[in-house]
Amino acid sequence: MLKKTRSRRALALTLIVLGGVLMYLAPEIWAGVAVLVLGVLLELAGIMLERRA
Repeated sequence: MLKKTRSRRALALTLIVLGGVLMYLAPEIWAGVAVLVLGVLLELAGIMLERRA
């Protein structure tokens, strides 16, 4: 995907922060579950990118 470590880390940090914000802002209704799942998936993608660095 991304070969440059600096770009990959910046993308990973952005995904982790965005995922945390989505999890924090998810409302307590069924639509909120979708937002929460999206946040968790973004967090996992960011963590996976960071581990490859």
